[in-house]
Amino acid sequence: MVEAARGHYNAPMSKSRHVSETPATQFLRRHGVAFGEHPYDYVEHGGTEESARQLGVDEHHVVKTLVMEDEQAKPLIVLMHGDRTVSTKNLARQIGVKRVEPCKPEVANRHSGYLIGGTSPFGTRKTMPVYVEAGILELDRIWINGGRRGFLVSIAPSVLTGVLGAQPVQCASVD
Repeated sequence: MVEAARGHYNAPMSKSRHVSETPATQFLRRHGVAFGEHPYDYVEHGGTEESARQLGVDEHHVVKTLVMEDEQAKPLIVLMHGDRTVSTKNLARQIGVKRVEPCKPEVANRHSGYLIGGTSPFGTRKTMPVYVEAGILELDRIWINGGRRGFLVSIAPSVLTGVLGAQPVQCASVD
Protein backbone atom coordinates (compact mmCIF):
# COMPACT_ATOMS: atom_id res chain seq x y z
CA MET A 1 0.00 0.00 0.00
CA VAL A 2 2.85 2.40 0.77
CA GLU A 3 4.43 1.60 -2.61
CA ALA A 4 1.16 2.30 -4.43
CA ALA A 5 0.78 5.61 -2.63
CA ARG A 6 4.41 6.51 -3.31
CA GLY A 7 4.01 5.66 -7.01
CA HIS A 8 0.84 7.71 -7.19
CA TYR A 9 2.59 10.65 -5.55
CA ASN A 10 5.59 10.57 -7.90
CA ALA A 11 3.59 10.45 -11.13
CA PRO A 12 2.41 14.08 -11.12
CA MET A 13 5.83 15.33 -10.07
CA SER A 14 7.31 14.34 -13.42
CA LYS A 15 4.77 16.54 -15.21
CA SER A 16 5.06 19.65 -13.05
CA ARG A 17 7.96 20.72 -10.92
CA HIS A 18 7.48 22.03 -7.42
CA VAL A 19 9.01 25.46 -6.98
CA SER A 20 10.05 26.35 -3.46
CA GLU A 21 9.30 29.76 -1.99
CA THR A 22 11.52 32.71 -2.85
CA PRO A 23 11.59 36.17 -1.26
CA ALA A 24 9.56 37.28 -4.33
CA THR A 25 6.78 34.71 -3.90
CA GLN A 26 6.69 35.38 -0.15
CA PHE A 27 6.30 39.11 -0.92
CA LEU A 28 3.47 38.43 -3.40
CA ARG A 29 1.63 36.14 -0.97
CA ARG A 30 2.06 38.66 1.88
CA HIS A 31 0.44 41.32 -0.34
CA GLY A 32 -2.40 39.02 -1.44
CA VAL A 33 -1.33 38.99 -5.10
CA ALA A 34 -2.68 36.17 -7.27
CA PHE A 35 0.07 34.75 -9.48
CA GLY A 36 0.83 31.75 -11.66
CA GLU A 37 4.09 29.82 -11.26
CA HIS A 38 6.04 28.99 -14.42
CA PRO A 39 9.28 27.03 -14.03
CA TYR A 40 11.41 26.49 -17.13
CA ASP A 41 14.88 25.15 -17.88
CA TYR A 42 17.27 28.04 -17.29
CA VAL A 43 19.77 28.57 -20.10
CA GLU A 44 22.81 30.79 -19.43
CA HIS A 45 22.48 33.97 -21.57
CA GLY A 46 19.12 32.70 -22.92
CA GLY A 47 17.29 35.72 -21.56
CA THR A 48 13.64 36.47 -22.09
CA GLU A 49 13.73 35.01 -25.59
CA GLU A 50 14.50 31.56 -24.18
CA SER A 51 11.99 31.71 -21.31
CA ALA A 52 9.26 32.98 -23.67
CA ARG A 53 10.00 30.17 -26.12
CA GLN A 54 9.89 27.46 -23.44
CA LEU A 55 6.71 28.83 -21.85
CA GLY A 56 4.98 29.50 -25.17
CA VAL A 57 4.34 33.19 -24.49
CA ASP A 58 5.05 36.35 -26.48
CA GLU A 59 8.46 37.76 -25.49
CA HIS A 60 6.91 41.24 -25.43
CA HIS A 61 4.85 40.05 -22.41
CA VAL A 62 7.92 38.74 -20.56
CA VAL A 63 9.29 41.54 -18.39
CA LYS A 64 12.95 41.79 -17.51
CA THR A 65 14.03 43.28 -14.18
CA LEU A 66 17.14 45.45 -14.58
CA VAL A 67 19.08 46.88 -11.65
CA MET A 68 20.68 50.17 -12.66
CA GLU A 69 22.23 53.13 -10.91
CA ASP A 70 22.38 56.87 -11.38
CA GLU A 71 25.50 59.06 -11.43
CA GLN A 72 25.57 59.04 -7.61
CA ALA A 73 25.52 55.20 -7.60
CA LYS A 74 21.96 55.19 -6.20
CA PRO A 75 20.29 51.94 -7.32
CA LEU A 76 16.98 51.72 -9.15
CA ILE A 77 14.98 49.04 -10.91
CA VAL A 78 13.75 49.29 -14.48
CA LEU A 79 11.09 46.88 -15.77
CA MET A 80 11.25 46.47 -19.54
CA HIS A 81 9.59 44.37 -22.25
CA GLY A 82 11.71 41.31 -23.02
CA ASP A 83 12.05 42.29 -26.68
CA ARG A 84 13.13 45.88 -25.97
CA THR A 85 16.16 47.61 -24.47
CA VAL A 86 16.32 50.61 -22.15
CA SER A 87 17.33 53.98 -23.58
CA THR A 88 19.30 55.10 -20.54
CA LYS A 89 19.44 58.66 -21.92
CA ASN A 90 15.62 58.86 -22.13
CA LEU A 91 15.25 57.23 -18.72
CA ALA A 92 17.71 59.64 -17.06
CA ARG A 93 15.88 62.64 -18.55
CA GLN A 94 12.48 61.36 -17.36
CA ILE A 95 13.55 60.61 -13.80
CA GLY A 96 15.59 63.81 -13.42
CA VAL A 97 19.14 62.46 -13.11
CA LYS A 98 22.23 63.13 -15.22
CA ARG A 99 23.03 59.54 -16.08
CA VAL A 100 21.72 55.97 -15.66
CA GLU A 101 23.74 52.84 -16.33
CA PRO A 102 23.44 49.13 -15.55
CA CYS A 103 25.03 47.99 -12.29
CA LYS A 104 27.86 45.48 -12.38
CA PRO A 105 26.46 41.98 -11.64
CA GLU A 106 27.97 41.81 -8.15
CA VAL A 107 26.59 45.28 -7.29
CA ALA A 108 23.14 44.38 -8.64
CA ASN A 109 23.24 41.20 -6.53
CA ARG A 110 24.15 43.18 -3.42
CA HIS A 111 21.24 45.61 -3.94
CA SER A 112 18.59 43.07 -4.96
CA GLY A 113 19.64 39.92 -3.12
CA TYR A 114 19.13 37.98 -6.37
CA LEU A 115 21.49 36.45 -8.90
CA ILE A 116 21.59 37.93 -12.41
CA GLY A 117 19.09 35.92 -14.46
CA GLY A 118 16.94 35.44 -11.36
CA THR A 119 16.27 39.05 -10.35
CA SER A 120 12.73 39.90 -9.31
CA PRO A 121 11.42 43.35 -8.42
CA PHE A 122 9.52 41.74 -5.53
CA GLY A 123 11.16 41.06 -2.17
CA THR A 124 14.46 42.82 -2.92
CA ARG A 125 17.09 43.13 -0.22
CA LYS A 126 17.08 46.95 -0.48
CA THR A 127 14.07 49.12 -1.24
CA MET A 128 14.73 50.85 -4.55
CA PRO A 129 12.63 53.11 -6.77
CA VAL A 130 10.98 51.08 -9.54
CA TYR A 131 10.30 52.38 -13.05
CA VAL A 132 8.15 50.48 -15.52
CA GLU A 133 7.95 50.95 -19.28
CA ALA A 134 4.45 52.39 -19.76
CA GLY A 135 3.50 49.87 -22.48
CA ILE A 136 3.81 47.01 -19.98
CA LEU A 137 0.89 48.44 -18.02
CA GLU A 138 -1.34 48.12 -21.12
CA LEU A 139 -0.92 44.33 -21.36
CA ASP A 140 -3.51 41.88 -19.96
CA ARG A 141 -0.94 39.68 -18.19
CA ILE A 142 2.83 39.69 -17.81
CA TRP A 143 5.47 37.08 -16.96
CA ILE A 144 8.21 38.34 -14.65
CA ASN A 145 11.00 36.71 -12.67
CA GLY A 146 9.85 34.99 -9.49
CA GLY A 147 13.17 35.28 -7.67
CA ARG A 148 15.11 32.35 -9.08
CA ARG A 149 16.76 31.45 -12.36
CA GLY A 150 14.35 29.38 -14.43
CA PHE A 151 11.20 30.64 -12.69
CA LEU A 152 8.70 33.26 -13.85
CA VAL A 153 5.42 34.31 -12.27
CA SER A 154 2.46 35.57 -14.26
CA ILE A 155 0.58 38.53 -12.80
CA ALA A 156 -1.66 41.42 -13.74
CA PRO A 157 0.53 44.43 -14.68
CA SER A 158 -1.44 46.62 -12.25
CA VAL A 159 0.46 44.84 -9.44
CA LEU A 160 3.58 46.76 -10.50
CA THR A 161 2.05 50.16 -9.78
CA GLY A 162 -0.32 49.06 -7.02
CA VAL A 163 2.00 46.96 -4.87
CA LEU A 164 5.47 48.14 -5.92
CA GLY A 165 4.59 51.77 -6.57
CA ALA A 166 6.36 51.56 -9.94
CA GLN A 167 6.44 54.83 -11.86
CA PRO A 168 5.58 54.63 -15.58
CA VAL A 169 8.28 55.86 -17.98
CA GLN A 170 8.80 55.76 -21.74
CA CYS A 171 12.35 54.60 -22.36
CA ALA A 172 12.00 51.53 -24.60
CA SER A 173 14.00 51.07 -27.76
CA VAL A 174 13.88 48.07 -30.09
CA ASP A 175 16.75 45.58 -29.66
